[in-house]
Amino acid sequence: MAGRDVAGQAQTGTGKTAAFLLALFNRLLRNPPPKRSKLSSPRAVVLAPTRELAQQIERDAQLLGAAAGLSMMVVYGGAAYKSQRERLSRGTDLLIGTPGRLLDYYRQGVFTLSAVEAIVVDEADRMYDLGFIRDIRYVMRQLPPREKRLSMLFSATLGYLVMELATTHLNEPDIVRIEPDKKVVDEVEQWLYYPSSEEKAPLLAALLSQEGVERSMVFVNTRREAGQLARWLEDRTLSAQPISGDVPQNRRMRMLKRFHDGDLPVLVATDVASRGLHVPDVTHVFNYDLPQNPEDYVHRIGRTARAGEMGQAVSFACEHYAYSLPEIEAFIGHSIQRRSIDADMLAPYVGAGPPRARRYSKYSSALKRSARRSRRRR
Repeated sequence: MAGRDVAGQAQTGTGKTAAFLLALFNRLLRNPPPKRSKLSSPRAVVLAPTRELAQQIERDAQLLGAAAGLSMMVVYGGAAYKSQRERLSRGTDLLIGTPGRLLDYYRQGVFTLSAVEAIVVDEADRMYDLGFIRDIRYVMRQLPPREKRLSMLFSATLGYLVMELATTHLNEPDIVRIEPDKKVVDEVEQWLYYPSSEEKAPLLAALLSQEGVERSMVFVNTRREAGQLARWLEDRTLSAQPISGDVPQNRRMRMLKRFHDGDLPVLVATDVASRGLHVPDVTHVFNYDLPQNPEDYVHRIGRTARAGEMGQAVSFACEHYAYSLPEIEAFIGHSIQRRSIDADMLAPYVGAGPPRARRYSKYSSALKRSARRSRRRR
């Protein structure tokens, strides 16, 4: 708010989106708007690594800045190319977008970055993970000198690469860390089961059917697993939909809206939904597959227990992903409470077998058939 640049680290759900939006609005409202130019010239830019996060920031900006009299829009890949381009060409005060689509329009000359008074890079560590860092550096080089703009960078971790980006492109930023040594908020109750891969889907169905499990996110490690598991749950009258990188954007938006409104109780997701999305009142997060990166565990379970609410995070350590558990527990600084599996609880859902079991069974059968053919030939 005082106009100094900031590099901020905060755990998920602490409200950093509201913090940087309020600082950004404060900057724009205190300074008189520049004279209108023939070319669209945004006064502020917010960069986000994913479409879902960009859309979330735009919704929060519309809510928090409703009385500010500022125009705002979001651009992202996968949808509405022409309409976004036409809207951007007419001008906007605040431009929110993913790096790829934003730079696409910039290089076409749809808008200029010469009038930017404030820039925000959100989830900077994720920008590195997704390969956007060269685009981010390019955008920063097109802006006015860093002494003449407010620059804010936010990240779940302020490692060497993120700090190098901050010191290169920000003007002597203040470093703000919110509880950097506390990986998981106290409001998340965590526990762990040790199912076999054949028991995972029945166990998940049993837990989803329990009283108090109202709005759940189920995380898996692959897109294929997301689709198969959602169909398996649907076949057992448990309403669920998959969300992953290969689901068309319009469908993803509809699913997220249904989940946000409470019409869809279960969302089966890859890590595309583990960061940035704020859905109120998520009661449970299930790690159907343990993540291979311990930081992803923290981001996943951060979808619940937001804004001081209570939440529960349940993880399955099967034979395929249990090797991640020691690293996860070392990262969060404590052991996750173990619980035993009640066989009677699984009974109503055992039968056709979970998607993973069918896939491995099919593969195993093919190997057996091949072996029999080989023996006959010999």
